[in-house]
Amino acid sequence: MMRSLIKSTIIIGSLALSCFGLPLAANAESEIIYNGTFEGRSDHEVTGGVTVLKTDSGTIVVLESDFYLDGAPDPKLGFGKDGYDPSTKFSHLESNTGTQVYVISEDINPDQYNEIWVWCEKFNVPLGVAAVD
Repeated sequence: MMRSLIKSTIIIGSLALSCFGLPLAANAESEIIYNGTFEGRSDHEVTGGVTVLKTDSGTIVVLESDFYLDGAPDPKLGFGKDGYDPSTKFSHLESNTGTQVYVISEDINPDQYNEIWVWCEKFNVPLGVAAVD
């Protein structure tokens, strides 16, 4: 699992977070827990990068500007370890494209997982998964 520190002045640490009103001090450091790239599942197209960060404000998931989902009813985001874990569902997907930031509940420890899932809750099928580095 790759871990590193990045300064919040990097685009993902400052512009993406400030767009969503999440406080992140200009000189604060954010720790990359992991990142990955989505691949589609169940005949769906899901692409783009994802990064999980620990910040001064808590743990967040950033879907990067190249994120894309071809569409599906009731898409949710969650974690998995070699398969989706429904108990880790942390948000409804807000948009099918572009940069998005989601705050992770403190009762979910992303260090325990090696995947981030886009899951169709209505039909209980995977839409996409990003195995993390």
